[in-house]
Amino acid sequence: MSDPIKIAPSILACDFGRLGEEVRTVAEAGADWIHVDVMDGHFVPNLTIGPPVLPAVKAATDLPLDVHLMIEAPERSIADYVANGADRIGVHVETCPHLHRTIQQIHGLGKAACVVLNPATPAESIEAVIDDVDQVLVMSVNPGFGGQAFIESVLPKCERIRGWIEASGRDVDLEIDGGITTETIGRARRAGVNAFVAGTAIFGKRKEGEPLPGLAEYREAIQNLRRAAEA
Repeated sequence: MSDPIKIAPSILACDFGRLGEEVRTVAEAGADWIHVDVMDGHFVPNLTIGPPVLPAVKAATDLPLDVHLMIEAPERSIADYVANGADRIGVHVETCPHLHRTIQQIHGLGKAACVVLNPATPAESIEAVIDDVDQVLVMSVNPGFGGQAFIESVLPKCERIRGWIEASGRDVDLEIDGGITTETIGRARRAGVNAFVAGTAIFGKRKEGEPLPGLAEYREAIQNLRRAAEA
């Protein structure tokens, strides 16, 4: 597959007390996008950030902000996230009864539209919008928490979606999120994925009070993911 690999560190795994520093460092270390997980405590059993946090992320980098809305009724909030710096907006097929309309809303605000599927959601649920989206995100864990194990059974779904993308002749990114490590990224790449969200594989798991990794550590983590994807 010729589509260039994109690595999107997820700030869900960073030190929020030093958010700007973390974002600047992974950007300098070679990230392609910054992934922002938004959770509402309803669609997923966790609560994270809202639109006011995005300007702090945007101020720290020129990289695109890949904003993943794990929320009910995302159409009510999309404009707020765009106004605060989102560049790519991902919405779940499971929460969008009028999916075409929501995609049009994102495009109408001048941003890239991404449709997201949970692990148990069939690929067919988004087949009708392949010609409308800029990106498809396949969840390889059940959304809501970082650090979960990769769900291998999503790979045939990735292969099917990549086939539709190729048949469309359009430049659509196929992204995966959940359990991405140097052990799993190659299998996802071979299944047709070209964009990879990684949290703990880049930011690591730190105990309270431990120093943050430096630029060299983040660069090595990102390079290791790229090498594993290409192997």
